Amino acid sequence: MSIIPSEPIWVTETAELERLCERWSQQAAIAVDTEFMRSTTFFPIAALFQVGDGQGCYLLDPLSIDDFSAFTAIMTNPEVTKVLHSCSEDMEVFQTFLGITPSPVFDTQLAAAIAGKGFSLGYARLVEVMLGMEVPKSETRSDWLQRPLSQPQLQYAALDVAYLLVVYGLLLKQLKESDRLSWVEADCADLVAQAEQGIDYDQMYLKIKSAWKLNRPQLATLQALTAWREEQARERDIPRNRLIKERALWDMARYQPTELKQIAGLEGMTARTLNADGEHLLAIIAEQRQKPVAECPERLPKPLPPEQGDLMKALKQYTRETADKLVIAPEVLVRKKDYEDLIRSGMENRDYSLNDRLSGWRREVVGQGLLDIARQW
Repeated sequence: MSIIPSEPIWVTETAELERLCERWSQQAAIAVDTEFMRSTTFFPIAALFQVGDGQGCYLLDPLSIDDFSAFTAIMTNPEVTKVLHSCSEDMEVFQTFLGITPSPVFDTQLAAAIAGKGFSLGYARLVEVMLGMEVPKSETRSDWLQRPLSQPQLQYAALDVAYLLVVYGLLLKQLKESDRLSWVEADCADLVAQAEQGIDYDQMYLKIKSAWKLNRPQLATLQALTAWREEQARERDIPRNRLIKERALWDMARYQPTELKQIAGLEGMTARTLNADGEHLLAIIAEQRQKPVAECPERLPKPLPPEQGDLMKALKQYTRETADKLVIAPEVLVRKKDYEDLIRSGMENRDYSLNDRLSGWRREVVGQGLLDIARQW
């Protein structure tokens, strides 16, 4: 098999980047990856952009190049498909550094799952499965902001895009033959749409474990506290849990403290946050305590009751059988949340319905069958 060159080509000048982008604008697809650091910050710090174009592996240095506008244009060019592997974190890097969301994208991890190569495969494993080649992963935890980068780092970064276009071509061929390319295109479009959605701070409380245990006034407090944490973590550029952990937020919502000493010993409450923000947190709690119940969030649904267990088993069995026929992992078709949404939709009046994820191509493949089972249960 003829494999494209994998030697790293270091790019530090704007003029060179613009020349490359002019060439890339004429291509149907380019392979893209990023390296970043985020150990003490909320937002990822872009350390490297890698591009594979079939002729070479180019490492773009964001610490040296002073104008990325040409690259930004490529990443949003509707005529150039950006091929990435497991792209969610890369999307965030592009949004933080360039202020854009790449589109259109082709995620090879997602595509490989739909093609039946395996669920949630890492890049190295995918290359091994598709090409029978080994990609070293020794530099995964490197300091990518150091300069100069070591030769092993440069080689590692280049290999992350060296084989992507080859894998892309093979997956594209197989997906067309199995008539599943439209499935991948739809799911990749959803990835872009999700990445483009702004964060609603007032909805962050829904991600807190055990939030369903709280009553409506307590949920109002949790909603306000989690919104405050999200806003402040972003403003201060520190990880959410470094500011304050979820357990402390839940405890404050549950117990409604009125004094600093009551929150000082909470699990997940740091001394720094207590000293800097303790009084403000108490003020948030006091304000929410005055809110009328009618203005508080509705209570969240409890975990599914045991009597729904048999229906859940029947739904999962149907998905497994369908997945076996398609030779793909069941998780590609239906997630745990999809089952729960379906069951909850009909618990009161048996008027079962599919959520958005099961209403696209999955409806014909598996969703309608799940709906039929639930309605006949």
